[in-house]
Order: sequence, then C-alpha cells, then structure tokens
Amino acid sequence: MAGPERTFVDTNVLLYAHDASEVMKQPIARAALETFWRDRAGVLSTQVLQELYVAATRKLRQPLSRDEAREIVELYATWPVITIDPPVILAATRVEEDAQVSSWDALILTAARLSGATRLLTEDLQHGREIDGVRLENPFATLSTTPPASSRPIPAGSRKADTPRQ
Repeated sequence: MAGPERTFVDTNVLLYAHDASEVMKQPIARAALETFWRDRAGVLSTQVLQELYVAATRKLRQPLSRDEAREIVELYATWPVITIDPPVILAATRVEEDAQVSSWDALILTAARLSGATRLLTEDLQHGREIDGVRLENPFATLSTTPPASSRPIPAGSRKADTPRQ
C-alpha cells in the first residue's frame, strides 16, 4: 500500500502558521501542516528552513524571538529535508530558464521534485500550474482573487526579480 502523497511546503505556509497577525491564513496553514505531521507527508529544504528563521525573526508584525524561531526550525528539521548543494543549484538554473520563474522559486521547485513531492504548497507561484511533475497549490487561493505576486507585473524600479524571497 502506497503512503500519502508527499507535499513540499514553502516558507510562506510555515510562516503563516506561526504568525498570529494572519487571522485568515493562520488556520488554513495550521490545518495543512497538521495533516502533514499526522500523515508524515511534509517535506522541505534547507532554503525553506533558513528563510523561515529570517522571516520569523525580522519580517513578522510581531517578530519571534531568536530562541522561538530556532525551536520552530528544529521542529521542522525533523521532516525530510533536501539540502541545497551545488548540483541542486545547477538543476535549478535550468528550471529557472525553462519555467520562467525566479532563481529562488526554481530552487524550491527543484528541491520539491528531488524530494519526490507531487505537490508544492506555496502562495508565491501560479496555483494549478504543474512544473517538472510538481503541482503548485496555493492553500489561500480562496481567500482572495488577487493574483499571486509572481504573476503580477512588477512596477519598474520597485525591486529586482531575483531578490531573496523573505
């Protein structure tokens, strides 16, 4: 009998689960993560863990303490974790080019594929699209009709397309 479908979880979903100011998104993120814990179906990467720590301590309306953020990273580090190493980076450069996504998102997609995940839970990429056998799902898609950031035009001079995703 096959196990549950593996799902790669992007930083934003983890962050919303721990952000008390996100009253609409927090319960959705928490419900998804509870399922992944129960079914042992969640996977992530070293990139996601690093982004989680930085965003949790610097980007939240009420940032977490470094100790709290470290505890959360340690907790999720018990999941299967794909290490971002030079071969993964090189593979991601091809995904970036072929799928026309940022290099940061290409790393996430590449790690998801390498982990054996068939789904990527993220708010940052086009809901419903499939890239390299990984289906993109935005768990918050029903909350808003605003397109995800990666599909909206970026006003000239507002930011580079390849800045880190935190």
